[in-house]
Amino acid sequence: MTGGRTRAWDDDGLDDGVPFLARLEKADRAALLAIGRPLHYAARSVLMHQSEPSAHVLLLLHGWTKVTATAANGYEALLALRGPGDILGEGAALSGRHRSATVTALEPVDAIVIDETRFTAFLSGNARVALRLLGLTTDRQRSTDRRRLQWAALTVRERLAVLLLELVRTHGTRTDEGIELTLGLSQQEFAGSVGSSREAVARLLKELRDKQVVATRRRGIVVLRPDILRRIIGERPA
Repeated sequence: MTGGRTRAWDDDGLDDGVPFLARLEKADRAALLAIGRPLHYAARSVLMHQSEPSAHVLLLLHGWTKVTATAANGYEALLALRGPGDILGEGAALSGRHRSATVTALEPVDAIVIDETRFTAFLSGNARVALRLLGLTTDRQRSTDRRRLQWAALTVRERLAVLLLELVRTHGTRTDEGIELTLGLSQQEFAGSVGSSREAVARLLKELRDKQVVATRRRGIVVLRPDILRRIIGERPA
C-alpha cells in the first residue's frame, strides 16, 4: 500500500496478463526501481513524443496514460491504455530506434524514469528480468494480433460496443445514474481505437444516447445499459 492505495504489483498471485512490475520477483523489482528516479506528471501532459529519440524508459506507479500514434495524413489511433505497473518506452530503448507512439497522462501520473543506458545495462546483468520483459512483449503482440483478427470480423458499431464494455470492466465506476467511465477519452480517441472516423463514432454515440444506452458528458460517458451493448456484440450483419 502507498498512501492508502493498493499497487497493481502487490499481489504475488497475479498471472501472465499483468503489467511488467507485477511479473518480477520482489528483489528484482526493488533493484530495478532503485536505479531510477521519481517523476510526477500532471493530467494531459505528454510523457513521450512519437518520433523522438529514446533517452529513457518509464515505470508507471500511479495513474493512467493513453498511447497514441499519428499517421502521415494526420489520423490518430489510440493504441493502448497503460497504467500502474506498466513499462513505457522499452521498445525504443532496446532497438535504438525513435519512439513509435506518443504517451499522454489521462490523470496525474507518478512514475520512475530510468536512463536508457542504465536500463539496458540492468537487463544485461539480470536474465530473469530480461525474460520477463520478453514475455510481456510477446503477450502484447499476441493481444494486438487477437484484436486485429477480432476487429476484421466486426462492424464499427460492434467494435464500439466491445470497447465500451472493456472500459466498463477496467475503468468503470458505478453511480446512481449508471457506470461512469473514469478515463476521459474524446470522440477522436474512440474513433482511433475502433479504426473509424470521428464522424462515424459521433453518429453511433448519438444513436446509443437516443436509445438511452449511454449518456455523454464533457470528456466522459456513462453506460446506462451494458446489457444492450452485449446484445450488440451478439449481432452479426445479415
